[in-house]
Amino acid sequence: MSAGPAVPAPVTPVILSGGAGTRLWPLSRAQLPKQFLPLVSDATMLQETWQRLAGLPGVTAPMVVCNEDHRFLAAEQLREAGAQGARVMLEPVGRNTAPAIAAAAFELAAANPGAILLVLPADHLIADRAAFHAAVQAAVTLAAAGKLVTFGIPPDQPAVGFGYIERGAALPQGGYAVKRFVEKPKREAAEGFLAQGGFYWNSGMFVFRAAVYLEELKRHRPDIHAASQAAWQAARRDEDFCRLGKEQFIACPSDSIDYAVMEKTTHAAVIEAAIGWNDIGSWEALWSTSAQDGNGNVTRGDVEMESVTGSYIRAEERLVAAVGVRDLVIIETADAVLVAHKDHAQDVKLTVDSLKRQQRGEHMNHRRVYRPWGYYESLDDGARYQVKRLMVKPGGKLSLQLHHRRSEHWVVVSGTARVTRGEDEFDLLPDQSTYLPVGIKHRLENRTAEPVYMIEVQSGDYLGEDDIVRFDDIYKRD
Repeated sequence: MSAGPAVPAPVTPVILSGGAGTRLWPLSRAQLPKQFLPLVSDATMLQETWQRLAGLPGVTAPMVVCNEDHRFLAAEQLREAGAQGARVMLEPVGRNTAPAIAAAAFELAAANPGAILLVLPADHLIADRAAFHAAVQAAVTLAAAGKLVTFGIPPDQPAVGFGYIERGAALPQGGYAVKRFVEKPKREAAEGFLAQGGFYWNSGMFVFRAAVYLEELKRHRPDIHAASQAAWQAARRDEDFCRLGKEQFIACPSDSIDYAVMEKTTHAAVIEAAIGWNDIGSWEALWSTSAQDGNGNVTRGDVEMESVTGSYIRAEERLVAAVGVRDLVIIETADAVLVAHKDHAQDVKLTVDSLKRQQRGEHMNHRRVYRPWGYYESLDDGARYQVKRLMVKPGGKLSLQLHHRRSEHWVVVSGTARVTRGEDEFDLLPDQSTYLPVGIKHRLENRTAEPVYMIEVQSGDYLGEDDIVRFDDIYKRD
């Protein structure tokens, strides 16, 4: 293996943003997972992941790897966060971290053979930014010398929800060789790790040269290497998106970077990183890392409490009042309410699994569903009808489309909407409306500098979102 250049190359953050965050339901859902939500501040988790890199020398614009369904969410949030030149790599399906990182490594190595990747999940909390910067710089030095570097979090309790790393001998460039990785242990084993010392929590963050990672992946998992390379070679690129080859990526085996490479390679190194880290994997974790009042409570939104202790209460839409309870998680959204004991916060995933089995929609979407042109909210529905509220942002433009099984009425509430209806094109002002019969081509757009708000009333024997035939779409959706 080549050790690579003596002077570290520029570092590209590769932000992995493909998780579902099911244990943070009902706030986190399949179409709006936790990494795109403002959980601990006004910025989303994805935005915080990028913003905490500010001031790190040699760091370039990020590459975000996410599901194709989330591409416009990712692009818009990166733009809002000031990530100039950011790129978004799109996975047609999830195949875990080893293939995702491999595809990013192929892309970056093609542009710069000495590229160094800083791999960061988009849903982590890091409280000590200065310590994080120091750890990254130490890791980059090791990566330039040919190491595959991970960040070890000094444990402060015998947690059984994390994997562990046992460190080996100290390395001349700093850090330690990795002696072994340990899967999530039983409590007795975790207590032994803390008593013995030399063990860290596995953070899931990495630094390495793209070429070194790909070489080790090819050595230990040639099937993932070949499939990831094929998907990258078949990629389509438009604007800031790199769309991996669908057929090739679906054929790729699913595996984590830990199993595929880190547990097998002889080049693994670990940097101790006391950085105030948490992976925000549950509501209990979010409670434990948030500022608490004198009674150990954390609240967000319109919350009233009497004789409440040790609880996390979040109101998104309405007033939530709690009286005489302790150690609860209470989460209110427009269409669902979760009440759970903190000790069972990890079991929220079981509720999501049940909703999936029942084919209910609450695990997929909120009432407000974001689209590249803006969003829509479901207001009411029943037999043969559905009412939605639409917001079309300035410059937003829905596809030219038709429906086979429903008609629509559009009523503009505010703003000026440009409407295409068959061969006609005209503006609708507030309080004006138009009717779109079944089968007519139509389009809605906003050519002004102000948002357009309108009410859409759908009527027909089938009202699903898949009854859309697109003829032209500036966002290149299928």
